[in-house]
Amino acid sequence: MKGTEKIIAHIRSDAQAQCDAVLAAAQEQCDAIREDFAKQAAEAYAERIRAGVKSCADEGESAARLGRMEAKKTLLAIKQEMISRSFDKAAQMLVSLPEEQYVALLAKLAAQAAVTGEEEIVLNAADRARVGEAVVKAANEKLGEKGKLTLSDAAGEFDGGLILRRGSIEVNCTSSLLVELCRGDMSAAIAGVLFD
Repeated sequence: MKGTEKIIAHIRSDAQAQCDAVLAAAQEQCDAIREDFAKQAAEAYAERIRAGVKSCADEGESAARLGRMEAKKTLLAIKQEMISRSFDKAAQMLVSLPEEQYVALLAKLAAQAAVTGEEEIVLNAADRARVGEAVVKAANEKLGEKGKLTLSDAAGEFDGGLILRRGSIEVNCTSSLLVELCRGDMSAAIAGVLFD
């Protein structure tokens, strides 16, 4: 039996050696796989971090760009409001001219707008009462022999200036329209004065 035991012991020893070799090879393979996955995980983590940092930077830049655009829009709106107020002030100044200058302005407008010289001058109620006759007289003097302008019985619904009417044809020379006509040409100049 001793020989059988030796054979069995030898078989066991060989089996154990093969088992140990298989376990060692499996352990090596597991370590290689673990190392490979750890490397892949580290690369994936680093890539996610880079993507997150880039995304944050992009969002920050986008927010900054949007903020700059909003600031420019707000500044432009303020500038436009200031320019608009300048034109409103100009319209107020026109109708607040001293009486002599205002009469001269209205007479000049009426004389320039007259086609036949027989039109009627429409003023707002306050101007009609205050300077109506003086405007008609000064405008007719400017027109000379052709001057037969009359003061309309009707008062206009506007701040200042006049409307020259002949039948159904009207020429608008109101202060608000005159200022509005100047707005296109003068907006850039006013902006230059206000903001440069």
